[in-house]
Amino acid sequence: MATPMVYGHRGTPGREPENSLAGFELAGRIGADGVELDVRRTVDGELVVHHDPALADGRLLAATARAELPAGIPTLARALDVCAGADLVVNVELKNVPGEPDFDPTAQLADQVVDTLATRSGRDRVLISGFDLATVDRVRARAPRLATGFLTLLEPTPTEGLAMAAEHGHDAFHPYHAFVDEALVVGAHERGLALNTWTVDDLDRARQLAAWGVDGIVTNVPDAVARALR
Repeated sequence: MATPMVYGHRGTPGREPENSLAGFELAGRIGADGVELDVRRTVDGELVVHHDPALADGRLLAATARAELPAGIPTLARALDVCAGADLVVNVELKNVPGEPDFDPTAQLADQVVDTLATRSGRDRVLISGFDLATVDRVRARAPRLATGFLTLLEPTPTEGLAMAAEHGHDAFHPYHAFVDEALVVGAHERGLALNTWTVDDLDRARQLAAWGVDGIVTNVPDAVARALR
């Protein structure tokens, strides 16, 4: 049975700032196969890597210019450069989530990510995911050759989410690990989908998921999980 891909969750949190260039570079050095990162748009249309819609001081990224952001927040292009140099697969999570203050129903974020990747001569190994199915669908429509995955937490249910991912033509399903069992993994593979799960820091749980055949594990401790599985 193949060993799952190990993705550093926002890089290597706890050792370097999350979603930082240093964290992505470290993930490659300590045994991760890839990293998961979050992308949002600034008011002047820059793609930047940041998890929350707001900065620590309360300013919304969507209302703030790139030049006014803290220096530690990288652009997506710079993050991709570092990850390509470290030979990492990059799970780019599109942060366009209904209910958040920067949600954009026109999904310009998806278009801009696709356009950015298209300018980079195919040197990035990427998987695009997101909680908003319409946003991920937009990537699929614009760039069918890009790998895409549907990300879920509580709703829809895992079974419903898997069916939706398959019906919309995506390559992967990304449920929260607490809702993953062997039947869900088998069901994903029967539909031709990879199953990547998050965020798994318990090593026994990681071993169990690997035994069931999950394709990828997102973790805050990629070095420990990689050692446990290999």
